[in-house]
Amino acid sequence: MISACSASKNTVTGTPNVSRGKFTGTWTISTVTYESLVENAVQTVFDQGPPASFVGSTWNLTNSGNGTYTMSNGTAQKIFWSVNNATSNGQAFQFKKIYEGEKPKNVAEGYQLVVASNDGNTMVLKTPIAIGSTGTGYVVYTFAKK
Repeated sequence: MISACSASKNTVTGTPNVSRGKFTGTWTISTVTYESLVENAVQTVFDQGPPASFVGSTWNLTNSGNGTYTMSNGTAQKIFWSVNNATSNGQAFQFKKIYEGEKPKNVAEGYQLVVASNDGNTMVLKTPIAIGSTGTGYVVYTFAKK
């Protein structure tokens, strides 16, 4: 099983830092594609399901960092999100799953996605996946703002 929990060490260039405000709002994942990966190589992302199961999911991101994503089957997950401008991959969108009674500061594990682009209306985030010992592929999520 491949889990997408941490950033790879490869550098993605040309991605300018995007302001936090461009991430806030309600987003829907319109497509999931693969870069340097075979489509079924990744079985589970975000410890939730296969990448394709996120197509049609709705992500509500508030300016406070609180948020939720709701899968097309109705399963909802609370998250706490942030933007990290100081990663080896450039800018990253990161989030932690939050369960009943938990405080974000007490959750140590989370997920980090490379910000490929975000113009405030369309956003592309990529989960780095190690390929062997030298390569990196990506699961690529394209979001459209509602």
